[in-house]
Amino acid sequence: MKIAKIAAATTATAALALGLAACGSGDSTDTKPTAAASAATGPKFAGQTLTVWRLGAPTDVFQKYMDDLGAKFKEKTGADAKVQWIPWPDAQKKWTAALAGGEGPDVTEFGNDQVSAWVQQDALSDITDVVKNDPELQQIPQNLWSYETIDGKVYAAPWGGGTRAVLYRKDWFDKLGIAAPKTWDELVAAAKKIVAKQGKDVDGFAFNGGSDANMSLSPFVWSAGGDFAAFEGGKWVGKLTDPAFKEGFQFYTDLVAKDGVSGKGRLTQNSVDIAQRFAAGKVGMYVTGGWDIASIKEQSKGKVDESKMAFFSLPAKDGSGPAPAFQGGNDIAIWKDTKKAELATEYLKLAAGKEFGVRYAKEGGLLPLYPDALEEMGNDAAQKPFTDTFKVAKGFPASPNWAEANDTKAVLQNAARAVIDGKKTVDQALADANTELETILNQ
Repeated sequence: MKIAKIAAATTATAALALGLAACGSGDSTDTKPTAAASAATGPKFAGQTLTVWRLGAPTDVFQKYMDDLGAKFKEKTGADAKVQWIPWPDAQKKWTAALAGGEGPDVTEFGNDQVSAWVQQDALSDITDVVKNDPELQQIPQNLWSYETIDGKVYAAPWGGGTRAVLYRKDWFDKLGIAAPKTWDELVAAAKKIVAKQGKDVDGFAFNGGSDANMSLSPFVWSAGGDFAAFEGGKWVGKLTDPAFKEGFQFYTDLVAKDGVSGKGRLTQNSVDIAQRFAAGKVGMYVTGGWDIASIKEQSKGKVDESKMAFFSLPAKDGSGPAPAFQGGNDIAIWKDTKKAELATEYLKLAAGKEFGVRYAKEGGLLPLYPDALEEMGNDAAQKPFTDTFKVAKGFPASPNWAEANDTKAVLQNAARAVIDGKKTVDQALADANTELETILNQ
């Protein structure tokens, strides 16, 4: 994803699905997406079924969106779209298994930072001509195609953007007289007050040490002036041992080890786990996006609704404004092995086009990528934490191997746990992690 984030009042975001159901079992044999696919007619594809992978859980909002998209797709092409849902944490394993087994979807959702890794594995179709010849896709600003463009070729279409902010229990803040923190010190003070008043089994500010941990760690690192790695002299150079990175990393691990605002028994929880605890009244604050609102409301059976939740921008250390957060987003792509490339192209263009592209973003808690829709959203005060943060948002290293370091090998997650568990000093953990990170990024 590299994500653009959105409003407190919006509902959930999309997270791609990957069932291992075979795609490419139809009778169409076209092998490459083409701009000419726009001339497709209903009778040409009548009776065919397209397999679509979506990440996440089918909330009511998400399901209605996919149903409406599928109905429009059938009206346009005569074909059906079979949607399969997979939790984000399971996505890497599903894609890997599908690629190894020679099976995959026809169309799939991706986090935008994952595109380069799967292009390297020859899993995605080249859609350069499709994008260049589609008037609506051409309205998406060119700077938003950087993750999708590899060696001058486009392999995915941006679907929604975002950045993360801090979701908090507004009712608790009101009851305890806590104002939205403007500095790191104020953040810790607020978290400690929540633990003191709500109970020691409550995380005042939940530590994320799971599959998406670096989404929560990175704002502290970037706010301190650090970064994960830089491409220098033709290779990736790790920056984990730089003083600025260490400062942000130390602060984040101290939330558990020193400040005690998140439980030591939950060092592997990811944002899905944290959202469930939030819904159960066990979390006061955590880093996420607007997509969690709908699922929290559902999981709590309405006990934690929109009136009890709100967002604020994670603050810079010195109170100068929002800390940089991850510049993310979700994409939609065509699987390389599909035997229904022309039909898949029709689906991609419809999904990422203006009508359904804007809906996907707004209804999924993301930022729409079409300029007029984004400008309109900026006028909504509920979106301000996200639009403000998006102005200073940053991305992770643009290496095709970043996903391996970030997800598969969990380099920083392991380093953080080693520090919190007292197995390594911060300097030792970061030195070891830096060596491992460089090895992975440069392989």
